[in-house]
Amino acid sequence: MSELKLVSKRKYKLKPLVKAALCNELRLLEAGMRRTEQRLREFEEKYHLITEEFISRYEGDEIEETLDFDEWVGEFRMWRRFGEKIETLKDVRIAN
Repeated sequence: MSELKLVSKRKYKLKPLVKAALCNELRLLEAGMRRTEQRLREFEEKYHLITEEFISRYEGDEIEETLDFDEWVGEFRMWRRFGEKIETLKDVRIAN
């Protein structure tokens, strides 16, 4: 578990500001994830292969590297990072 304490000399309450910032970041991450999922679907349709199968075959050196395939791998990795960040933000609870 990570803990963070914020302190400000200003009288403005931090809790609503931080909560709004976290909500906004979550919204942006979810939008990025939707765009990435759409891009993954485009690759799946183009190559008639689901992403999980493609990644397994790509990592097993069963598929030759191409620019499209490198982009596909990049989109998959980005999708995973979005998911990790989204889950982390969803678990954040503001104390007090």
